[in-house]
Amino acid sequence: MSDGPSDKAIIIAEIVGTAILVLGGDGVVANVALAPRLAPQAYNWLLIAFGWAFAVAMAIYAVGGISGAHINPAVTIAFAVNGTIPWRKVPAYLIGEFVGAFLGAAGVYAVYYEGLKAAGMPNVWCTGPGSIINKAAWGYTLKEVSGSYIGHFSTANAFVAEIIGTMILLIGVYAITDRSNVGPGSNMAPWLIGMLVGSIGFSLGGTSGYAINPARDLPPRIFGTLVGTKGLFSGWYWIGPPVIGAIIGGILGALIYKYVIKPFVPKKAAGE
Repeated sequence: MSDGPSDKAIIIAEIVGTAILVLGGDGVVANVALAPRLAPQAYNWLLIAFGWAFAVAMAIYAVGGISGAHINPAVTIAFAVNGTIPWRKVPAYLIGEFVGAFLGAAGVYAVYYEGLKAAGMPNVWCTGPGSIINKAAWGYTLKEVSGSYIGHFSTANAFVAEIIGTMILLIGVYAITDRSNVGPGSNMAPWLIGMLVGSIGFSLGGTSGYAINPARDLPPRIFGTLVGTKGLFSGWYWIGPPVIGAIIGGILGALIYKYVIKPFVPKKAAGE
């Protein structure tokens, strides 16, 4: 009986998948923040949410057949708690996810280096309360441009948002990949998981920036600090909402699907 992919295969797949995720996700943030051709009008929350959604889908299509493309420690830990994967596989997943995210951030830096440097190395790497930078990198505030109001959210509020957002992520992932439930046909699951992430961004992302993924947030935060972005480790936010909050939410979502939803999903007959 197969024990699943080897640790080496998991590490390599998760490095590649998580690098694609962060390269596409932080890349769209850098693109709209710097907006060299359209600044500041190009700063668009919809564009950011869609960019992350497409990045998730592409990452899963790229390596999902190898490791399952967790590309998220909150997913990996929730899967282990829920018995979907053995705990002994968790270190390999986490290594791949954190290394891949750091490399993805380095890729964004390479692509946008001159713009980031000219703008004073703004934070395009990680999340924070209020979810969005309140100033386009070229110096125009969003309020000046659109008259919109930038809301304020506390770290505690962001913590709650990350728990709920990641809970919804895991419920959705289990539902989409459960062949006994409605589920997608063919190979549409990666695309729908990407759209799930986009939906979370549209609906629940404004409070914290919807990290819903410790690897998406912490390694790029470290990279950003190394290249000169200031204030990324001020206070306790960095370890709170995007790390602890996401892990708690992921576990809750997995357990809710297992004990609240799954028992009521009709069992399909063999061959269906």
